[in-house]
Amino acid sequence: MAHTFRPDRAFPALGAEFADPVDPADFPHIQQRFWNERWASEVGLAGLGRDEKIEHFARFAPLPGWTDPPLAMRYHGHQFRQYNPQIGDGRGFLYAQMRDPAGRLLDFGTKGSGQTPWSRSGDGRLTLKGAVREILAAQMLEALGVYTSKAFAVFETGDKLHRHDEPSPARGAVLTRLQHSHVRFGTFQRQAYAQNTGNLTALVDHCIAAYYPALEDRTGEERPLALLGEIVGASARLAGEWMAAGFVHGVLNTDNLNVTGESFDYGPWRFLPYFEPGFTAAYFDEHGLYAFARQPEAVFWALQQLGAALSLIVPGEKLVEVLNTFPEHYRLSAGTAFTRRLGIRHTEESSQDDLIRAALTFLKDSRAPWEAFFFDHFAKRDMEAPDERRALYAGETYDAFRTAFDTFEAERPERLSHPYFRRENPVHMTIEQMEASFAPIHEKDDWSAFHTLLGDIAEARAGYDLGAGRTGFLPEETA
Repeated sequence: MAHTFRPDRAFPALGAEFADPVDPADFPHIQQRFWNERWASEVGLAGLGRDEKIEHFARFAPLPGWTDPPLAMRYHGHQFRQYNPQIGDGRGFLYAQMRDPAGRLLDFGTKGSGQTPWSRSGDGRLTLKGAVREILAAQMLEALGVYTSKAFAVFETGDKLHRHDEPSPARGAVLTRLQHSHVRFGTFQRQAYAQNTGNLTALVDHCIAAYYPALEDRTGEERPLALLGEIVGASARLAGEWMAAGFVHGVLNTDNLNVTGESFDYGPWRFLPYFEPGFTAAYFDEHGLYAFARQPEAVFWALQQLGAALSLIVPGEKLVEVLNTFPEHYRLSAGTAFTRRLGIRHTEESSQDDLIRAALTFLKDSRAPWEAFFFDHFAKRDMEAPDERRALYAGETYDAFRTAFDTFEAERPERLSHPYFRRENPVHMTIEQMEASFAPIHEKDDWSAFHTLLGDIAEARAGYDLGAGRTGFLPEETA
């Protein structure tokens, strides 16, 4: 381990009511498929050799300073708005915690690492395709400026898995993700369900100490209220970033939203091919509850359930006041996210609300490719789109968009000198692109298309440079 690896044991200090010790699965054949060298360097693990990577991220031998064994976290959750008290980490666990370069707490969490007390009838495993999908979602979202977990490591396991939504037997894999927190809204709901006000208060104190230390001087009722206010703001920011990225998470249950407002747990995700408000990601979302345009509503509803859990220790009317700040937080966050994606900044005459309204109206009417629209207009560059795309940029709704767009100034237009902007078409991550990258892996164990796509995403990340002004994961304004 490098000297920059700084282990921490903040979550285990909460006690046995919050997690169960578990043993990792014993996999028959382990082969490294993905290693995030960039983020390994950030946390002081870049020097691990091949055998050490296998030992720590496939067999899950304890990292220095951590507990043995790992911890399957306990939580409840509303799943498609139906309360379920029978869930928790069913195929993953909290493997380790450490501090990032800015001193903030980070988690290693797993997916596909074996059965736990919360697996119910599941096998606790992850398919290789599921792992590849998680890598691609996290990498693409990071490139587009979304506050997201990072896919850190993936190892193929040699398991042969049977799934109803993939050709079986499917190849097995285990994934480790890196993110600031795995404390979910459902973590609070579990304690509220048990009427355990002492544990609720302890959880509030943990989240303040671990993630929002600026609130440490708050006392009494002000502590949970201030914490909820931070979570509302962070969740609104995330919803705005998803919308600007054209991303549909697919399963916005209260166990898939966390206290730091970062996107994680990528199952049936999709990116929009073009603007369609009712676009859904999950085949089982039969009523479009988590459709693209309903995501802000879904996040707000989940926040209300978090507020309901906190009502055991804070008067409800005070919680409602905090929750009602969400719409304005979201409006401002969406404006920031859309202008960041377009590479522009305010002038005295510009209006983010007018810009978003005009852009979405045009995108809906024209059915222009979502990602290409942002690529073609980024930092107000001269249009270099192919003829078939340029032909879309005309007409009344486009003129209305240009009127709003032209009131803004380009933000860091020097980014346009990056080679990424000499491409004819942008990198995108529609379902067709994802499937095309996995098909050669499935058919002949050929990973070249996948690695090419990862290289393209890295080029997009460097070109857009939407992380400028960020320390680690978090936007400058919340760092």
